[in-house]
Amino acid sequence: MKEFSTDVEAANGLFAAFDSLKSEISKVVVGQDEVVRLLLTSIFCQGHCLLVGVPGLAKTLLIQTIASALDLKFNRIQFTPDLMPSDIVGAETLDKDRNFKFIKGPIFANIILADEINRTPPKTQAALLESMQEYSVTIGGQRHVLEKPFFVLATQNPIEQEGTYPLPEAQLDRFMFNVVLDYPKFEQELDIVKNTTTENFPTVNHILTGDEISYFQQLVRKVPITDNVIEYAVELAHKTRPGSEKATQITNDYLEWGAGPRASQYLVLGAKCNALLNGKYSPDIEDVVAVAKPTLRHRLVRNFKAEAEGLSIDSIINQLV
Repeated sequence: MKEFSTDVEAANGLFAAFDSLKSEISKVVVGQDEVVRLLLTSIFCQGHCLLVGVPGLAKTLLIQTIASALDLKFNRIQFTPDLMPSDIVGAETLDKDRNFKFIKGPIFANIILADEINRTPPKTQAALLESMQEYSVTIGGQRHVLEKPFFVLATQNPIEQEGTYPLPEAQLDRFMFNVVLDYPKFEQELDIVKNTTTENFPTVNHILTGDEISYFQQLVRKVPITDNVIEYAVELAHKTRPGSEKATQITNDYLEWGAGPRASQYLVLGAKCNALLNGKYSPDIEDVVAVAKPTLRHRLVRNFKAEAEGLSIDSIINQLV
């Protein structure tokens, strides 16, 4: 791992690593710059990320490409209706001496791609809860610690409803960001078709090791932040809670549930990382606003009135910000 003599030098190192990662990812994934920025932000903040988009937008390819650019152990889990919790975390089996032996599941890796996470029943989804929050797995009363860095990058298709199981709020809250992928622009799609209809496929180089990622995760937490920016982030989270003293009219009219304290934490962490990735050494309110939508959109629950009037979560967040 490269040594940095000062925190300023380390911040510059993070900025350089971010640029290198973007360059490697762009070899395979065309466009989606904002999505890439948010995904890398969640990684540098030691958070998990949920990617939501229609089929064919390279959600899985994007995560696989990021995994290729990081020198970490990567496992892909295809979530299906018949998937069991033991298929994720592992199980105890009898060996030849008739002693129980724990066989690790695919969750024992650094990067987990939870593909189509909403296609498996709640009992299997719940197998991720402990690992996402406590970085461990408990089997037969024995706690098994996961190797860090560890993060879950999940994909979800928002269109199909048949055969899917919506993620419970408790699990959604464990994701730092909910990132929405949109269709590429016309020029970007031209590049996609040109790049993917030939026999040449680019090679993605390793940019960061696990130790370097852990170091940058600690660096993000050390970034100084003023009280007024923290107050703005906490107040924004409070504004989403109906009936609270900070609640606005739109909150009381259109929201059933608001964001919890974890949202405030992720708003501050995301703002710190966003500042570093933009060459600043301390975040301002603009950095909080930059991560507000992906941090809040999966933590707010609209009421019937909002759904009847066709008011989206993003439009509510826009008014709150």
